Amino acid sequence: MRIGLAGVGRIGAFHARTLAALDFVDDLVVTDADVEAARAVADELRASVARDVGALLASSVDGFVIATATPGHAPLLRQSIAAGVPTFCEKPVAATLDETIELAHLVAASEVPVHVGFQRRFDDGYQRARQAVQAGELGFVHTIRANTHDQAPPHESYIPTSGGIFRDCGVHDFDILRFVTGREVATAYATGGNKGADFFSAAGDVDTGGALLTMDDGTIVLVSTTRYNGGGHDVRMEIFGERATIAVGLDHSLAMDSAEADVDFPRGPRNWSFLERFRPAYEAELIAFADVARGVRPSPCTVHDALEAFRVAEACELSRAERRPVALAQIKGN
Repeated sequence: MRIGLAGVGRIGAFHARTLAALDFVDDLVVTDADVEAARAVADELRASVARDVGALLASSVDGFVIATATPGHAPLLRQSIAAGVPTFCEKPVAATLDETIELAHLVAASEVPVHVGFQRRFDDGYQRARQAVQAGELGFVHTIRANTHDQAPPHESYIPTSGGIFRDCGVHDFDILRFVTGREVATAYATGGNKGADFFSAAGDVDTGGALLTMDDGTIVLVSTTRYNGGGHDVRMEIFGERATIAVGLDHSLAMDSAEADVDFPRGPRNWSFLERFRPAYEAELIAFADVARGVRPSPCTVHDALEAFRVAEACELSRAERRPVALAQIKGN
């Protein structure tokens, strides 16, 4: 296969290395606004360099990976759909709800498969949790706790274009919640606060957020997200059921210490970034995308899925701003 990739920043370079190592990728073509950065990655991986995305899409690629900064996602996705090239797009597909809705309609009206990069769907733990819930192993599920706790905040320049903590971090929890339960969020009640750097407040954002969600079957979900978790990168889900409870991320990498005497759990080592925590999942999702591009399987995470997670994030941001519960029926796009 001949795969094209746009964007060779941290996640883009990581994806490029993953693709270059796959046996069925015969040729990797990269492009970036920073030509020297693209050449450096290409030289490392013995890949080709395209002068721009137009040239890349015209070079008979079998699939296209969008890993640029968020403002580039929507225009590049439109370009690849117009070219008829199967596309993998990192989340979010767009920075706003309106544009996400527009792209969902555009993709639905085309025959171009699009796979959105919510990598947790390919994590072994979340897949096992989905199996347990949907097979009825837990009985009825009454409560779920989900968290995304970054060890340290991103660079100050990232925050004004991030979309806010619920659209940037919490959206992963909202997507995987739908994936694991097979249900939709009905209402959201969210809050947030700042105890860290001033640049969060300056951007109208918060460094720590919490949300109480109610699913359409009455399940209660507690979501926690923060930019400051000094113990390490901590992403987990706990699912409490009538007959059993199951947890994802409860292993020896857990980024906390027990206050109980004589407890040697967890033993480490800890994860310090999302790339460490989800490396196997990132690799698995690109292998899955290759199957999507070859027509072997449908998209495992569609633009519609991305839209539904974005709608929950939108409801949380509205709830935080107006200090009230928000019904998902109030958020357009469903």
